[in-house]
Amino acid sequence: MSVNDDQTWAARALCAQDEPDALFVQGAAQRQVRTRCFACEVRLECLADALQSQANFGVWGGLTERERRAMLRHYPHITDWYEWLSTSSDELAQEIRTPGAPRVLAHTRR
Repeated sequence: MSVNDDQTWAARALCAQDEPDALFVQGAAQRQVRTRCFACEVRLECLADALQSQANFGVWGGLTERERRAMLRHYPHITDWYEWLSTSSDELAQEIRTPGAPRVLAHTRR
C-alpha cells in the first residue's frame, strides 16, 4: 500500500491541528514553517505524498515547492517516492532522512 492509498499518517503530523493556510506561505516564512517539519514523525510520508501527487504549493515534509520541483526534475525515474526516501542509498535521500534542512538544490544541480 502506498502513502497515497493510506492517509492515516496525516493525523499524526505536527501540523494536523494548524490552519492549512499556515503551511502555504511564501519567501522567508517558509523557513519558519519547514523548521517544524524536521521534528515531525511523519515527515517522510508527507514529503512522499507531496512528491507523488506533485503538490505545487506549500511546505510538505520540510521542503518548499522549489525544492520538490528540483527533485522531480532530477529523479524522473522514481515511481515510489516513499520507498526511495526510506531506503535509497542516494546522498540526498540519506540527507533527507536526517534531522535538519537538506541541501536539495545543491544535490540536484550536480
